Amino acid sequence: MAGRVSTFLLLIAIVAPLRSSAAAPVTIVASAPCMSSAGPGIPPPASVPSGLPGFHAAWYGQSGYPTLCPGERSTATVAFYNSGTRGWVQGKMGEVAYLGTWDPDPGQDRATPLGGDGTQGSPATGWPRYNRVAAQPAPWVGPNQVSWFQFTVIAPQIPGTYRLSIRALIEGAQWMEDYGVFWYVTVPGTAPAGSLAPLPARWPSRAMEIGMSDGPDGAAAMRATAPFGFRYQYLAGGVNTGGGWATWNAGARFPTYYIQDSARNGLVPVFTYYQMLQSAPGNGMGEPAGDIANMQNTATMGAYFADLRVLFQRAGAESGTVVVHVEPDLWGYIQQRYGDDPAAAPAKVGATGMAELAGLPDNASGLARAVIKLRDLYAPNVLLAYHLSYWGINHDPLYEKAPDATVDAWATRSATFFTSLGAAFDLVFAEFSDRDADFKRFQNGDTGAWWSANDFARNVRYLTKVSALTQKRIVMWQIPLGNTKMRAMNNTWDHYQDNKSEWLFDDPGRANLSAYARAGVIAFLFGRGADGATCACDAARDGVTNPAPIGANTRDSLGADDDGGYFRERAAAYYAAGTLTLP
Repeated sequence: MAGRVSTFLLLIAIVAPLRSSAAAPVTIVASAPCMSSAGPGIPPPASVPSGLPGFHAAWYGQSGYPTLCPGERSTATVAFYNSGTRGWVQGKMGEVAYLGTWDPDPGQDRATPLGGDGTQGSPATGWPRYNRVAAQPAPWVGPNQVSWFQFTVIAPQIPGTYRLSIRALIEGAQWMEDYGVFWYVTVPGTAPAGSLAPLPARWPSRAMEIGMSDGPDGAAAMRATAPFGFRYQYLAGGVNTGGGWATWNAGARFPTYYIQDSARNGLVPVFTYYQMLQSAPGNGMGEPAGDIANMQNTATMGAYFADLRVLFQRAGAESGTVVVHVEPDLWGYIQQRYGDDPAAAPAKVGATGMAELAGLPDNASGLARAVIKLRDLYAPNVLLAYHLSYWGINHDPLYEKAPDATVDAWATRSATFFTSLGAAFDLVFAEFSDRDADFKRFQNGDTGAWWSANDFARNVRYLTKVSALTQKRIVMWQIPLGNTKMRAMNNTWDHYQDNKSEWLFDDPGRANLSAYARAGVIAFLFGRGADGATCACDAARDGVTNPAPIGANTRDSLGADDDGGYFRERAAAYYAAGTLTLP
C-alpha cells in the first residue's frame, strides 16, 4: 500500500459505492427511482515536492465524488505522497499519519453528517474518531512513498450536496500541508414538502456556530476567546449623506479590510447592510416613514443601488464566503404598510436607469430581485440573507401568547410575503429582540419583555414553519447579551439582565439548542441593538465590575466585559465540549 504506483488511476476508476450491510438504502420521494453512481477519479499531479525537512504530505489523487441515495454508503480513497524527510509510523503517537476534518466544512476537528465513529452526533461509519477520517493503512510510509487512505461516507436523509473537507496530519505533532482536499456527496431528489431546508450551497460549516458583533481589526482578539464561526458589522450611514460606509476608508475599502481580517483569523464576515433609513431625504422622518419615502425617491434609489454595487464589487474581489444581511426591519415595515403582497409596495428600481436593473418592476419585489441580480453579477461568493420581522404581520407571539394554530397561521403569512418577493435569497435572518429584557423594563416600562419556556417554544414553532415553507435555513441575529448569573448584571446602563444566552448555551443537555437546530436554525449571532444594552465588551468603561447582587446574580465577573464575561465563557465552553452537528 505504501509506494509510488502507476496503477492508481485504475484503482480509483473501479472504486464504486458500497451499500450498507446493515440496512437497505432509504428511497426518497422523487419523480424517478434514486440511482447511485460514482464520478471519475482525480489523477495525481504532474509533479509533487520532495525532500522537505520534517513531516510533510502532498495530495496525490483521489477517487470520484459519489451520488448516493439517502442512507447509502460509499468507500472513498485518497492518496497522499510523503514529501518530507521523516517516515510515518502506524500506531506511534507523534509519527502516525491521519486525515482529519478541516475547514470550511465541517471545520477543523468537527463532526460531519457524512461519517464518524458515532460520537459527537456523527454517524457510525468506522472512522477512527468523529474528527479523524482515516489512519494510514500501512505500518511504514517512508519519504517519497504514497499512502492510500480509505474511509466510508454515508448519505444524509435530505437531498442536497454535502461537502467534507480533510487535511493530513501527524497525530500528536502537527498538521501537514493544506491542499484543499474535499469530497462532495450528492443526494439526488427534491426535499419533501415541509421538510428541513437544505443548507445554502456555500455555507461554511455543518456545525451549529456562534458569532457576535465585532468592529474593524477585532478578529484576532475575538478568535482568541473562542473558535467562533462568524462576526458581523453594520454597513450604515446613508448612501447620499457623505458619511456612509463607503467613506470610512479610502476607496470604499472598509469591507475589503474587514473580510481580510476575518479570513486571517478563521472567521466568516457578515455585513448587515442598513442603508435605506439613514439615506436622505428619509433620514429625517423616522421609521417607517423614512424607509417608505426613500423607496419612492428615484435619485435616492439610484444612489442606493450604486452603493450596493460597490459593496458587492469589494466582496467579490475576495475569496471565501461572505454573508450580506439585507436591511433589517425594512421588509417588516413594507408588510405592515402594504400587506402580504410586496408588489403592492412602490419602490424605484428599473426607473433608476441603472443598466443592470433594466426591466425590473418598480415595487418591493423588484427591490429584492435587484439585490439578488447585483450579487449574481459582482459577488457570487456572497450569501444573501433576508430579514424576517415577525411583527410585519401586525402581531407579536411574545405578547399575545397565541395558541399553536394561530402561530402556524402567522408563520404562513410571513413565509408567503417572503416567497412573493420572487427573490432567491440564500437564507433568512431572524431575531428574538433588539434589547435586553430588563433594558426594556427599566428604560421603556415594558414589563412583558422576558421570555418564558413557553415563549421559546412558540418561537421554535414559528421558525420551524417559516423555514419549511420557504425552504431556507435561519440565522438568529443580534441576540441580547444580558444574563442573570453575574454580579455585573445589576440593571444599570450597559449591564441589563436577559436570559437568551442562558437558554441556549447554559443547558447541559443541549435540548434547547437542539430544538432550534431542528427548526432550521444554523447559527446564533449575538450583539446589542442600542447603546445602553448589555455588551460583551467594556462599553461602560468601568473595568471589572462586581456590585452587590440584586437577586441570583452572585458570580464574580471574569473580566471587564459588561456582562461579567459570561457570554465569552459560555461560547468557549460550547466549542470545548464539541459543536452540535446540524441536522
